[in-house]
Amino acid sequence: MVDIHCHILPEVDDGPKTWKVAVQMLEMAARDGIRHIVATPHSNGDFSYSRSSHAESLKRLKQRSTVPIELSLGCDFHFSFENIESALRDASQFCIGSTPYLLVEFSSFGIPPNVKATLLRFLDKGIVPIITHPERNPRLVQNLVMVRSLVELGCLVQITANSITGYWGEAARNSCFRLIDESLVHVIATDAHNLKSRPPILSTARGAIRTRYSEELANALCVTIPAAIVSGAAVPRSSSYTRTS
Repeated sequence: MVDIHCHILPEVDDGPKTWKVAVQMLEMAARDGIRHIVATPHSNGDFSYSRSSHAESLKRLKQRSTVPIELSLGCDFHFSFENIESALRDASQFCIGSTPYLLVEFSSFGIPPNVKATLLRFLDKGIVPIITHPERNPRLVQNLVMVRSLVELGCLVQITANSITGYWGEAARNSCFRLIDESLVHVIATDAHNLKSRPPILSTARGAIRTRYSEELANALCVTIPAAIVSGAAVPRSSSYTRTS
């Protein structure tokens, strides 16, 4: 499995506070069957983002780890004016590895009225926004029409593994299934921050999707599509959205 959204770097945001915990998170992910993790430190009003500094931290984490997990660098990119202007000047400082894919997090307090126009500017520059955890954003949960319009524009959508398994509550879990039922989900990621409440575990969510829908869809959302993203390839579309129970 491939995890494209994970706060695995220590001492940089609200993820692991120590290198020991970061290494333990890698070990946990490896036991779960994850073979590639994208480290995605926040870039928002609380946490500054330095690509070069984070790259050094990622290198250090690789040196400390002995598990068979490939690591690459991305960003949990808050959709703020400053970030947008920076990304339009040079998206490579925020995108996943050397790919055109960019994780985009919207505020829970409101979606800018010009959101589609701004995302279209990204797409015109070859940047592919991946909208993160809409099932946890009250503005998007209440507006699946907007989510669909962003997908139709060319954006991708990522939901969170432990939303599917219930950590964020029944409303978030049901929202995940509504999004999947509407064919508006492209990838599941952990958005892991620690070892306990938000761990780097994908297999449980993958199993839930396999049971509710199909093996094909579970593999697409946890393996095939995220693997395409980290390699910079075009995202394959799965047509298997049929429940099996």
